Amino acid sequence: MNIKIIGVGKLKEKYLKQGIAEYAKRLDTFCKLELVEVADEKAPEKLSAAEMATVKEKEGTRILAKIKEREYVYALAIEGKQRASEEFAAELDHLATYGHSAITFVIGGSLGLSPAVMKRSDDQLSFGKLTLPHQLMRLVLIEQVYRGFMINAGSPYHK
Repeated sequence: MNIKIIGVGKLKEKYLKQGIAEYAKRLDTFCKLELVEVADEKAPEKLSAAEMATVKEKEGTRILAKIKEREYVYALAIEGKQRASEEFAAELDHLATYGHSAITFVIGGSLGLSPAVMKRSDDQLSFGKLTLPHQLMRLVLIEQVYRGFMINAGSPYHK
């Protein structure tokens, strides 16, 4: 299985890089992992609705350029469907079994994802109504992907 995580912005925090590297190493057994960073759009602190839409559109164009036609895409969004880890693991297994060997997860920038990215997604995934920094979300997501593989392998990792 091929797993791709696309994130907006450059990851700078050392502790997040270390955590992601650890889970990436663990995932080597289960999948080919690709971590893709696309540039975030520079913008002033206060934006009008039109300026916000422009920023999301530009970031969205960069994201869409990294997605291949046959990839199954999960957009991470607060309004997406929340799942238990077991349910998420079963979905990953189902996708792999039924011809979706390339799965892409998209994490937007601080303003979220563009309508074009949301439209391209096959499903939306939510980790709850809490707002998390998009850099931290990369670590949370990769841990949950690892957890999903461990659940499917019958490992005691998930207790």
